[in-house]
Amino acid sequence: MEFDSRSLYDGLVAHGLIVPSGEPGVFGRNAAFEDVLERFSALVSQVAAADGAEKYTFPPTLARPVFERSGFMKSFPQLAMGVVSFCGCASDHPKLVERIANGESYDDLMARTGVVLIPAACYPLYPSLGGTLPAGGRLVDMTHWVFRHEPSDEPTRMQAFRVREFVRAGAPDEVVAWRDMWLERGLELLRSLGLPADPEVATDPFFGRAGRMLAVNQREQKLKFEVVVPVISAEKPTAVCSFNYHQDYFSKTFEILQPNGELAHTACLGFGLERVCMALFKHHGFDPLQWPAAVRARLWP
Repeated sequence: MEFDSRSLYDGLVAHGLIVPSGEPGVFGRNAAFEDVLERFSALVSQVAAADGAEKYTFPPTLARPVFERSGFMKSFPQLAMGVVSFCGCASDHPKLVERIANGESYDDLMARTGVVLIPAACYPLYPSLGGTLPAGGRLVDMTHWVFRHEPSDEPTRMQAFRVREFVRAGAPDEVVAWRDMWLERGLELLRSLGLPADPEVATDPFFGRAGRMLAVNQREQKLKFEVVVPVISAEKPTAVCSFNYHQDYFSKTFEILQPNGELAHTACLGFGLERVCMALFKHHGFDPLQWPAAVRARLWP
């Protein structure tokens, strides 16, 4: 099997699975793509059914004060996407319309709002975990749109995508055991769909010189794992599932405590739903009706 970004993108477009918008990393999905995505997410729900996770849904916008407290701009300023709006008066409006018609900049007529687009699926949850956790901690299940300013013609690198996210908060040993359990679950699940999935220690895309030191520390402590599948490259497989162990970082920020009064630890697990779909299309073909019987039996039981 040959791997390259262009042929995957062209194949997805030619079969109508994704619909280009004119902006790199922003595209529509057709009914067949969405069916695969929803059925994979349902399979994740089936695997997690006995865990008893709380279900939450947050909007795609995050309050700017929460975003600023999260520390995202210290580590990933290149990925953040704020929300702006026209906040001028009636006399400013004709200038706005005229500049748009002439293809001119109108940035000075826009002002930032009180929200940003969610940069990570777990971020809206942490303020609500503040205070003392119940015995055994908490486990939350969410599916969110995530936004990263990372325009690219590579189909797996999107500016807007969905993540099926689980967040675990509790005692350190509970959180690490949960993460390790889900690493095995994730591998088993993806391999059961005929994907050559493998685990690897990973790092986040920290920004700048200080970011390189953070990445080294993250790798040495094995705080981040990914499950990767060859999608556009055999040498550099694509992460379709990610595990982050935050230790007490978010607990310090949002005052999340164990019942004994000590800071809780948190970890999150995220399946990149579009990336899983693209991996399936790459390895099994662009027509789900022609996929191997064993794979279809898992997704369409």
